Amino acid sequence: MRKISHFIDGKIYTNSKLETSPVFNPATGEQIAEVELADTETTKLAINSSVKAQVTWSKTTPIARSRILSKYKDLLIKNHENLAKAVSQEHGKTIPDAKGSVQRGIEVVEFAIGIPELLKGDHSANVGTNVDSFNMRQPIGVCAGITPFNFPAMVPMWMYPVAIACGNTFVLKPSEKDPTCPIMLAELAIEAGFPKGVLNVVNGNKVSVDALLEDQNVKAISFVGSSPVAEYIYHTGTKNNKRVQALGGAKNHMIVMPDADIAKTTDAIIGSAFGSAGERCMAISVAVCVGKETSEKLKENLLKETAKLKVGPYTDENSDYGPLNTKAHYEKVLNYISIGEKEGAKLIMDGRKIKLQGYENGYFLGPCIFDDVKPNMAIYKEEIFGPVLSIVNVEKYNEALKLVDDHELGNGAAIFTKSGNIAKHFTENAQAGMVGVNVPIPVPVAYHSFGGWKKSLYGDHAMHGPEGVRFYTKLKTATITWVEDNAGPEFTLPVLS
Repeated sequence: MRKISHFIDGKIYTNSKLETSPVFNPATGEQIAEVELADTETTKLAINSSVKAQVTWSKTTPIARSRILSKYKDLLIKNHENLAKAVSQEHGKTIPDAKGSVQRGIEVVEFAIGIPELLKGDHSANVGTNVDSFNMRQPIGVCAGITPFNFPAMVPMWMYPVAIACGNTFVLKPSEKDPTCPIMLAELAIEAGFPKGVLNVVNGNKVSVDALLEDQNVKAISFVGSSPVAEYIYHTGTKNNKRVQALGGAKNHMIVMPDADIAKTTDAIIGSAFGSAGERCMAISVAVCVGKETSEKLKENLLKETAKLKVGPYTDENSDYGPLNTKAHYEKVLNYISIGEKEGAKLIMDGRKIKLQGYENGYFLGPCIFDDVKPNMAIYKEEIFGPVLSIVNVEKYNEALKLVDDHELGNGAAIFTKSGNIAKHFTENAQAGMVGVNVPIPVPVAYHSFGGWKKSLYGDHAMHGPEGVRFYTKLKTATITWVEDNAGPEFTLPVLS
């Protein structure tokens, strides 16, 4: 049985005394590896390695850090397929989906390569008589990232490239469900020229998470996951005097206006609701139809086009999406579907009937669509994180917008319309951190920042982009004058008349 350990101080670190957890192939339900779970002592080894590396790395010039990041980017591109395959084997994503997620991570590295420009401060001359003032951004120390199972390459790369570019060192605690790719990312970092200890990886569970949250050498915590855990990470981290950005769950709405192009809207909903088996925080899980005619047209198209989707393993290049990641999560999503039926929503497409020959023990679930969903239902209020779409019917745009605004999760929202006035109003007024107009998954590019509102984000900074640089640095302002000039007579300034 293949064993996955940790990456500490520039090399693989293993300890046979540590507990292990199984790693499954979600397409077959078979165990394919086991991963060591770090205890507090192992986590502290990684932290101490980063503390030691921080002394030198923080003094390395931004341009030198940039050049190593550039080499790292080249290695990531060279190993793109291998990284994607590791993601697919343990997560279940199709290869194209996995490749896309790795590419998104690489784009953050490309952004971080520009760190010499990003760290430039502001300067004001003569704020007083012979007094100048300027500011600078300096690294904050050892940073840590706690990342989810759904994007084992992309989400870690939202964090550590920017943190490291800013002069910090980093301890990554990825999901124990799909731990191979993060180890590969760390190995490539050493190959690119990063000093040992600049990036460490510890696999583990709550024990290692709490060790990172409590250790006083860790100055900042980045997290992506569910809202209850995000809230725990935020309050525990800040209680221990850490800077925290904790991204939580989502219930992303798409408002479909009467003037929307139904064919394009249908394609957009299918890709965003069912792609990656719905296991992404930017998935559209609620379609809000404005007007009865809009609803009827959309449902007719959705049922016809969704029926064409092929659900299967990543090894089948014709698969549109793969299985859910774990048996426990598969059963959780099935339970939500049962709850929706009991609550009175109409299940107009039931993906539970799917059966794949040779993959009977896999965690496959076909597309599920509920109609007549009400805001008081659990399937509307809670994040399901699976290929389940809820349709809510309203009469007016204002009612649709109110649904977006009233939901406690404000990660993302979209609207499909041909009206510039409606689009402008929605963009300016929707209570969500990321909005799209005729764009179903409004994920910001790497040089903008990713983050929601309300219970979708705990903390004051979104991830990557300019907000990422601000999160991973502390601001220092200098005010300078000289009482006397000791340069010598040959450097005497001319007398101005």
